[in-house]
Amino acid sequence: MEVPESRRWMYNRIDPSTKWVTVDFERGVEEFLAYAFRSPYTQQSGKLRCPCVKCRCRPYLILDEVKTHIYKYGYMPKYYIWTNHGERNIEYHSPMSSTEGTLHASHGVLGNQPSQYETLVMDAAGPSFRDDYNEGVEEMPNPNAQAFYDMLRAAQQPLWEGCEEESQLSAALQLLCIKAATNMSQQGYNLISQLMKRTQPKDNHMLTDLYQTKKLVSKLGLSYKKIDCCVNGCMLYYKHNDSATQCKFCCEERYSSKKFHGRKKKVARKQLWFLPLIPRLQRLFASQKRAKEMRWHYEHNQGSNVLSHPSDSQAWKVLDIAYPDFAYDPRNVRLGLCADGFTPFGQSGRQYSCWPVIITPYNLPPELCMTREYMFLTLIVPGPNNPKGKIDVYLQPLVDELKLLWDEGVSTYDASLKQNFCMRAALLWTINDFPAYSMLSGWTTMGKLSCPICMENSKAFQLKHGRKTSFFDCHRQFLPGDHQFRRNKTSFYKNRVEKSMPPRRLSGEEVWERVRNLPKVIDYGKTIPIEGYNEAHHWTKQSIFWELPYWKSNLIRHNLDVMHIEKNVFDNLFHTVMDTKGKTKDNTQARMDLREYCRRIDDELVERRGKMVKPSAKYSLNLEQKRAICQWVKKLKLPDGYASNLARCVDMKEAKLYGMKSHDCHVFMERLLPIAFATLPEVVLNPIVELSQFFKQLCSTTVMIDQLDLLEKIYCNHIVQVRKGFSPRVF
Repeated sequence: MEVPESRRWMYNRIDPSTKWVTVDFERGVEEFLAYAFRSPYTQQSGKLRCPCVKCRCRPYLILDEVKTHIYKYGYMPKYYIWTNHGERNIEYHSPMSSTEGTLHASHGVLGNQPSQYETLVMDAAGPSFRDDYNEGVEEMPNPNAQAFYDMLRAAQQPLWEGCEEESQLSAALQLLCIKAATNMSQQGYNLISQLMKRTQPKDNHMLTDLYQTKKLVSKLGLSYKKIDCCVNGCMLYYKHNDSATQCKFCCEERYSSKKFHGRKKKVARKQLWFLPLIPRLQRLFASQKRAKEMRWHYEHNQGSNVLSHPSDSQAWKVLDIAYPDFAYDPRNVRLGLCADGFTPFGQSGRQYSCWPVIITPYNLPPELCMTREYMFLTLIVPGPNNPKGKIDVYLQPLVDELKLLWDEGVSTYDASLKQNFCMRAALLWTINDFPAYSMLSGWTTMGKLSCPICMENSKAFQLKHGRKTSFFDCHRQFLPGDHQFRRNKTSFYKNRVEKSMPPRRLSGEEVWERVRNLPKVIDYGKTIPIEGYNEAHHWTKQSIFWELPYWKSNLIRHNLDVMHIEKNVFDNLFHTVMDTKGKTKDNTQARMDLREYCRRIDDELVERRGKMVKPSAKYSLNLEQKRAICQWVKKLKLPDGYASNLARCVDMKEAKLYGMKSHDCHVFMERLLPIAFATLPEVVLNPIVELSQFFKQLCSTTVMIDQLDLLEKIYCNHIVQVRKGFSPRVF
C-alpha cells in the first residue's frame, strides 16, 4: 500500500534548502500527538509509544521525549497507519498464510469480532492490540546475533572437501555427547580425536583434543558461571560481595587450601552453578522455525472455553490485562519455574542432595513447551543438605535476570520476521511439591496452619494418641450447603454438624500486605523468628520472588505438582488397603484415635488374652487377597514406554509392592486401582473408583475451563467419601 496523500508529511521531514524540519512536518507532529492522547490509557499514564526510527513503538515515553525523538530521528518506516496509537480501521494480509483470510488490525482472531477478553485488553491498552508487531522492513541482526550466525556458518564447514554428512561442529558435538554418556576421560577423548584425524582424508578440519573442541562449542554463547557461596548457605560472593573472603553472617572462610602439584592453591569451599537464562531465550529466536513457534500462543485459535495450553488459562489473561504494554508484543516470553531435590548418587550411595532449578518457556505449542530440549536448567543449588528456607540466597542471580527481562528487556533478533526487538519476560508461577512450596513461598507447610488457603482459619488438630496433625473432617466445609454429609453426625467427626463455608482466598495484593514487612533471608543469612508464628500465621520470610514488580499481580504464584499429590494419595490409600507393615496408616494409635473422634464401634480395639488388638477392617484385604493382587501385578503386561516393569516391585513373600516411582503410582492410580481392589465392599470400592477417575480426568491434556471449579468440588467430595470409611490418619 502506498503512503496516503494525507500522511506524506511524515516522510518529508527535512527541507533541502533550509536543512530544517518542514512546516508541514511540524503541523503534522502536533496533529499526531493530539490524536494519540485521545487514548484513555495514555491520558491516565501520561505516556505513549514512541514511533521514531530508533524506538519503533516499543518503549512508552512522556510527551516531550516522544516529540524530541520524532524531530531528531523521524518516523519509523511504513507507519502511515497509526496502529499503535488508535487507528484500527485498516485491513492488511496476515504474514502467517495467504490462505488464512484477512486479519483485522483491531481484532485478535481471523474473520470474527473480538472476544470479551480481547475487548478488555484493548480497552486497557488503548492502541490496537499486538497486531502490528510483524510490520516494518527487514533488518540486519544485532551484533550479538550476527556474531552467532557468523560463528555457526564458519563452524559448519565440511570435515573435508566433498563431505556432505558431517561438519566440524556436528562432529565435535557428537563426540562430546559420547564422552558425557560413557564417562570417557579427557585422555581417551584426545586419543580418539587424533585417530579420527589421521584416518580421514588430508586437509581435514577434525579437532584433535578436548581443549579445541570446548573452545569451538563455547562460541555458541550458552555458557555457565560458578559463583562462590558460603559453606552454610548464608550468602553468595556475588555483586558487591564478590571480593569478600569471609561470610559476613557466620564468619566461615570462603576458601580452603589444597595442594596441586606440590603447591598450595586456594579453592572455593562451595560453589553455585548458574546457567544464564537470557542467551537461551535469545537462541529460541535465532532459529527461523522456533522463532515462529514462539508466537504460537497468540496465533492459535483454540476454543474459548478449552484449557489445553497455559495461554488459555485465566492467570495468563490477568497478566495481559494488568500489563498491556507487556502483552502488546506476543514475542514477550512467559515462564514457569520448577524446583525439587535430587540425589545424584542414588538411594544406596553417599547422602547428597542438590536442587536443580528449571525454567520452561510457555510461548511454544503444547507438544514442545514441556519437552526436555526446552526445559532450561538455570541453577544447580549445591548440597549436601537441603537448602530449606535459604534457597532464596541461591536464587539471586536468576531473579536479577528476571528483573532485567521485565524492566529493560534485551535486544533480540527474530529470525522468522527478520527484525530486532526488545524481548521481555515474566515469570507466571512456580511448580513444586508441597515441601518445596514452603521453601519458595515462605509459608511453612507443617503443623496445624500448614494449609496456604485456610491459613489461620484452618480446622486441623493434633491427634491425641498418634501425635500427628490431622486434617480429618476439614473438607466438609467445601461441600454445597445442602449436602447431606454436612449434617451427618456419625460417619465423620462424631456429634458435629458442619455449617461453616470455605475460607476466602486472598488476592495477591492482600498477600503482599501481609509479607511486605517480613524479613528477607538475603538480609540476615537465615530465617529469623517472627512474632505470632505458629499461632496467627506460618510466615517465615518474605520470598525473593516478591522483588519481581508483577508478582503481586499474578493470579497464581505457586502451583502444586499433580503427580506428587497423586503419589502421596496413592501411597496412603494403597498401603492402608494392603495393610503393609510400617506404611499403613491403620495402626494401633489410629484405632485409639478412632474411639476419640469417630463413632465406629466395629473398628475400635478389642481385648484378646489381655492384649488390645485391632480387628480386621472392611477396607483391608486379607493375606490371600493380597497375594492374588501381587500375583496379578507380577504377570501384568503393559505397552513399552507406558510404565516401568511393575513385576520388579512385587514381594511375594510379604505380599506387598515396594519401590514404585511417581509414574508407576500415576499409572496404577488411574488405570489399575479399580481392578486390583475389585473384591472390596461397594461402600469402600465406589469412592476409590471415583477418586481414580478424578485423577484421570485431571491429568488429561485438555480440560474445559468451565469445569475447573467443578473439578475442585468433585475432589473434595471424593476425599470426604473416602474419609467416611477410613481412619483419621489416611490423609
